[in-house]
Amino acid sequence: MNEKEISQAVIRRLPRYYRYLGELLESNVERISSNELSAKMHVTASQIRQDLNNFGGFGQQGYGYNVKYLYEEIGKILGLDKDHNFIVVGVGHFGQAIANYQNFENMGFKLTGLFDVDPSLSGVKIRNIPVMMMDELPGFLKKNKVDVAALTVPKSQAQSTAKVLIDNGIKNIWNFALTDLDGFSGVTVENVHLSDSLMQLSYLSK
Repeated sequence: MNEKEISQAVIRRLPRYYRYLGELLESNVERISSNELSAKMHVTASQIRQDLNNFGGFGQQGYGYNVKYLYEEIGKILGLDKDHNFIVVGVGHFGQAIANYQNFENMGFKLTGLFDVDPSLSGVKIRNIPVMMMDELPGFLKKNKVDVAALTVPKSQAQSTAKVLIDNGIKNIWNFALTDLDGFSGVTVENVHLSDSLMQLSYLSK
């Protein structure tokens, strides 16, 4: 099925399915029903079946879902059966935290480059990868296959930095720059605003 026919709501639930199924595997659970998965995910069993039917179903009536098989199949749907090279642009505290999070490699995301404008960071190694300066970025992208760029620069630099990335072939940007990127076509941008979650908590805790 053409991925464009899958709603964004379904796509955003897939990583949650993958995470919960991984936890079930770690607990040696071999199979699970949509009702049991529903209780864990706080999504109706009907919704789970509808979501998975977009990709072929995977369940058997009266048996439920084979946890290992479903985990692997959702991983394939998410593209986690392939390796993805990613870079971090902006190596402040948050950029370094992303670079140091080794669990990304377990999902197939391999850190291959670090870039910043601060000369004092030039050559500093994080997980044995030296920080390079921004003027080295275009040359690096021309010589290396990079699938995703994590953007952790200040808000004022986000749009111009994204343009450099896109002009040099980047098609996927994971944006933490506290502003939504716009005006770029043919590029997938995931804008992440951590403060949104805190504000939701603030509202719910009133």
